[in-house]
Amino acid sequence: MSKKIYRVGGLFSGVGGIELGFLETNKFEVAWSTDNDPSASETHKENFSHPFFEEDIYSLNAKQLEPVDVLVAGFPCQAFSVAGYRKGFEDERGNVFFQIIRVIQELSEKPKIVFLENVKNIKGHDGGRTFKQIQKSLEDEGYCVFLETMNTFKHTGIPQNRERAFIVGILEGKDALFDLDNRMTSFFRSAFPLRAVDKVNSIKQYLEPGKVPEKYYYREDKYNFDELNEAITKKDTVYQWRRVYVRENKKGVCHTLTANMGTGGHNVPLIRDKNGIRKLTPKECFNLQGFPKDFKFPENTANSHLYKQAGNSVTVALIRKCADVIFETLDASESVPVRGTKYQKNGIKKWFIILIEKAVSIGRRKLGLLRN
Repeated sequence: MSKKIYRVGGLFSGVGGIELGFLETNKFEVAWSTDNDPSASETHKENFSHPFFEEDIYSLNAKQLEPVDVLVAGFPCQAFSVAGYRKGFEDERGNVFFQIIRVIQELSEKPKIVFLENVKNIKGHDGGRTFKQIQKSLEDEGYCVFLETMNTFKHTGIPQNRERAFIVGILEGKDALFDLDNRMTSFFRSAFPLRAVDKVNSIKQYLEPGKVPEKYYYREDKYNFDELNEAITKKDTVYQWRRVYVRENKKGVCHTLTANMGTGGHNVPLIRDKNGIRKLTPKECFNLQGFPKDFKFPENTANSHLYKQAGNSVTVALIRKCADVIFETLDASESVPVRGTKYQKNGIKKWFIILIEKAVSIGRRKLGLLRN
């Protein structure tokens, strides 16, 4: 493994969860980050010292940005998710994807790797046409594109049920997968997606010790206290208020943290501790996203903003694992290829699987045309 430090640039950075995951490997440095949410930007700047551009993606002048090895973006997911009514590219928030392409084009050098995070629905949205457009746009820029879905609790052990799609583009040409001399693509295909972990941690590890402030508790004066008190019985489980009923997560993990939790919405995460029934605190939500205990919140930031920031962020521990693979992928481009290495053997195996999948897909399409 080389001692080279690669450079990362971030779009739609929010509080910096993706950047933090890369930094925690000690193999990357952040050249710059961007976001236009005022509150999230303040939290970001509270925790990082790298250049930060607080401006709208549409007005961002990418020509002024330093070139980077890896471009990362957790671009707005509402337009692709069930919560966003699946509007896709008809929604302005979906169109921001094309601003990522514009940034790639305007940088003085194209990033060697593009790493994008979105909701799991993105693959099947609009009959798969949304992802096909994303894939084609990246391929037109010279990237070989991968899409994998991973879950926080399955791949990190942090007890949150959070499935997310990860789109990775490698600058070796759209068909790079079919030539083993493309070392970055060959290695990446052998190492991604990540392996699942053997054990999921207890939810108690992520809760604040002792009694939290009274404002987080549900007492008898709350309109739904009777329903909550009857349904929330266990102290090692996270529950969810679903507007008119309570749902228990029987897997022993927290349900997906969302931007509207803690604001009276239907995704409020609830627990019972020795002092009663309460919702998770913002700090606990950040804990369940894998942020370190010393991650700072700006003074006087409203809880509603902190909940939104946690829900909109990524699981740092999962990003860190992905960053390790990306580092080795970048290093593969610097090394001398050796035929018969483990990653090339795995790459050949997966190459044949992909070839078979493509053949089956083409056959099904032709069969459909014949039937019509």
